Amino acid sequence: MDYHQHMSLRAALEWQIEAGVLDTLGETPVDRYAVPAAPEQPKRAARAEEANPVDAATGAPMAAAAADPVAEAQQMATAAQDLAGLQAALAAFPHCELRRGARNTVFADGTPGARVMIIGESPGREEDRQGRPFVGQAGQMLDRMLAAIGLSRAESVYITNVLPWRPPQNRDPLPDEIAMMRPFVARHVALAQPDLLVLVGNISCDAGLGKRGITRLRGSWTEAYGKPALPMFHPAYLLRQPHLKREAWADLLSLKARLG
Repeated sequence: MDYHQHMSLRAALEWQIEAGVLDTLGETPVDRYAVPAAPEQPKRAARAEEANPVDAATGAPMAAAAADPVAEAQQMATAAQDLAGLQAALAAFPHCELRRGARNTVFADGTPGARVMIIGESPGREEDRQGRPFVGQAGQMLDRMLAAIGLSRAESVYITNVLPWRPPQNRDPLPDEIAMMRPFVARHVALAQPDLLVLVGNISCDAGLGKRGITRLRGSWTEAYGKPALPMFHPAYLLRQPHLKREAWADLLSLKARLG
């Protein structure tokens, strides 16, 4: 390049700078909005023990992920051919944590095959201790209520709960706990074959009807587990709210009339 060419190119460059040119262009177009590709990471070969984990102690393949608790409950309940089999299946069900803190699995009481089946909520302290539903103060009140219309657990009533294990501090059962127990309750009804059901309290209505609000639901016949069902106040609630005994008496008369 001679002197004159050099000066010409220099003058052209100075003019472009004065005109505001900031970048120069090359022979190859550049996309300055493109995101630069991340550097490729070396792939790690999957180890056989990661794909097929084994028990470190025994060397045996580890079990697959646990089945859905509700599906397993349905399978175990359906397999029970009688009440004794259902009780054994319920006691062996591994997925409900309530069983760990309970003294007993509270299955049922009364007369299997009775026309009336009462489904309560969950065991209290005395029920957990004795292994029978409705044996505390609420149970004594239930017995008096039944006797007022000529019924008794010794002859004409079969009683169970939605949950067979006592929740800590008598708290309400959680939705997943109710869901796990619902297949067992449905099978219990199918095996006991009552003519009608009494759903005692909100938890029983939740499991059988899929809704709560016992003040609104009580006294009106509906259907649960394929049977006519009457929601009623829980006796424990009546002990705390004695002014509601009038409504409870009306429900008992409706039950008596339905049986007649």
